[in-house]
Amino acid sequence: MSFVVRRARQSDADALPAIERSAAELFRSDPTLAWLADTDVASTAQHRQFIDHAHVWVAENTSAQLAGFIRALDVGKQLHVEELSVSLAFQGQGVGRHLLLAAIEHARREQMRAVTLTTFRDVPWNAPFYQRMGFVDVASGEHDAHLLDALQNEIEQGFAAERRCAMQLRLP
Repeated sequence: MSFVVRRARQSDADALPAIERSAAELFRSDPTLAWLADTDVASTAQHRQFIDHAHVWVAENTSAQLAGFIRALDVGKQLHVEELSVSLAFQGQGVGRHLLLAAIEHARREQMRAVTLTTFRDVPWNAPFYQRMGFVDVASGEHDAHLLDALQNEIEQGFAAERRCAMQLRLP
């Protein structure tokens, strides 16, 4: 199936919570992370704010159905990916890769020095996926403040610290 990645519009916000919920269903395959499929996701109103104040791209198929989204923030001279979600029905079709590439291309155009994110180090569709896209683990002690804050926030939300990592893709 063919997809187009484009900047999100306010009218897309209604579909984004369902995409986020659907994407989280994949965590049910790991009993220690199944609880993530039942956690709250951002509301439509929050997604509207993100569209206004962050960088949000969506993947849309030829039937105008949204398959996924990525949300990122400018942090200094870096683009920090906060969320990448692909509906369960569209996973494994390259949607996540295309969304991530759109964010990376934006960061290059804006002459940023890196794209960063936090993720699970041991979940196949998390750190290993990002490694295939060129991201590397940020060594402990080398985290920028925004990465330390993100990791600490995740621990406070119940994520196991030893399973989380910060990653970056340096841009030329």
